[in-house]
Amino acid sequence: MQLTLWTYEGPPHVGAMRVATALTDVHYVLHAPQGDTYADLLFTMIERRDRRPPVTYTTFQARDLGGDTAELFKTATREAYERFQPKAMLVGASCTAELIQDDPGGLAQGLKLPVPVVPLELPAYQRKENWGASETLYQLVRALAPRREAVPRRPVRERKCCNLLGPTALGFRHRDDVAEITRLLGQIGVDVHVVAPLDASAADIGRLHEADFNVVLYPEIASQAASYLQRAFGQPFTKTVPIGVGATRQFIAEVAQIAGLDATALLAGPGSRASWYSRSVDSTYLTGKRVFVFGDATHAIAAARVAAEELGFQVVGLGTYSREFARDVREAAAKYGVEPLISDDYLEVEQKIAEAQPELVLGTQMERHIAKRLKLPCAVISAPVHVQDFPARYSPQMGFEGAAVLFDTWVHPLMMGLEEHLLTMFREDFEFHEGAAASHLSHAGAPREAAPVASQAPVVEPTPAPAANEPLPALQAVPSPAMAATAALAATWAPDAQKELQKVPFFVRGKARRNTERFAVERGLALITVETLYDAKAHFGR
Repeated sequence: MQLTLWTYEGPPHVGAMRVATALTDVHYVLHAPQGDTYADLLFTMIERRDRRPPVTYTTFQARDLGGDTAELFKTATREAYERFQPKAMLVGASCTAELIQDDPGGLAQGLKLPVPVVPLELPAYQRKENWGASETLYQLVRALAPRREAVPRRPVRERKCCNLLGPTALGFRHRDDVAEITRLLGQIGVDVHVVAPLDASAADIGRLHEADFNVVLYPEIASQAASYLQRAFGQPFTKTVPIGVGATRQFIAEVAQIAGLDATALLAGPGSRASWYSRSVDSTYLTGKRVFVFGDATHAIAAARVAAEELGFQVVGLGTYSREFARDVREAAAKYGVEPLISDDYLEVEQKIAEAQPELVLGTQMERHIAKRLKLPCAVISAPVHVQDFPARYSPQMGFEGAAVLFDTWVHPLMMGLEEHLLTMFREDFEFHEGAAASHLSHAGAPREAAPVASQAPVVEPTPAPAANEPLPALQAVPSPAMAATAALAATWAPDAQKELQKVPFFVRGKARRNTERFAVERGLALITVETLYDAKAHFGR
């Protein structure tokens, strides 16, 4: 266990809450102290849900530890059933209550409630949120599915149907992904039988076995349940996650093969505008941009593939915090010739990003903060995310429409660099300097004074962001031997050279810095001057 200011995943009971909140008539009784009720805010504040999660906390306090905490749990469970009348109940303990060892599952079974009660054994000190969501969905499916011998032969239908497995509450664009993939499956000729757990009932979970096959949208959450349904009821499931144009086409072909359908006409169609946009004049100059990718395994692997194969970027870093899927990320990293980063330490991630010197960062909410501090463009591709990544608009990540969203989200931060460069070039102009009045208010007379900028609490470290003409600050993390060796060889930038570097357009500034430093090191120059900068430009421009 590690004390930290940030965590990519919560404890496993938060994953169980995500599944319970996604369902419509299932209630979760959590044996937890008063402080663990913070998790409600994840759904009401960040995801902007209009109601609290269906969770009852026992909220025992320190003085209760000398009494009968087991009786507190039984009372809370009984009252929760009487008040909410759920069709099924989940019971478990938070990381703190796990130490008391009250056995919530056994206590709930002893109450003889007239609904299925599913006990959750979630080892809080060994596992984390996504594993907790996966285990909860798996246990629900096992508990609510009928016995194998009682299931009749699956009927022959005019149209094949499938289940969509994996979308939960607090998921990154899950609701929009479901809508996009449902539409895509309809074009193939496949109906959606049940979406689980998002907006599913306990009865829906009990009839998952009726579908012809399963579509696994998020393997971190649904692969375990899909494997069980395959073993128990002979339902095959998809392996391709349809993120990006290429993966969407592979997904269509895979679904068509499983369903025994012909998808030739759909595959021959135009697909997404992202394919043409990525080849258009205003995008080809982005080819070769260095990109660092970090997130959950599903989105990180997909993002790296889209970046390299569809947008022509160079993947210079690939990592995940999902240790259960580390092997998949290592295999993907090998394709791009980069060292995989398997870590849930945001300081290590920041250090690796700084070492790689990317021109675009694709990551989570934390990578957004890291990129802002390092003055790099960034796009969020994966949970954990903050409130701005639960937009009111339709914004899927999957399917052909999702590919268009990815293109816009990733490319626009790079293209905005041109506008920033123009503003920087003319910042000393009489019309654009900080003391100038707004151009549409030029008749107002006296120029405005620059408004004081309110200081903001830093996200990672109490170090203010550098000014536009200052070099990037050194990271506070302990440098690796490779970084130390590089620092020993690196030349120092003179102030006038650093100021001149800021005149280089935003979207090529990183490359100009790297080339100039390489030029100086190869020639043994200890100080980079303006002359060195332009000599390097001439050298690499040959």
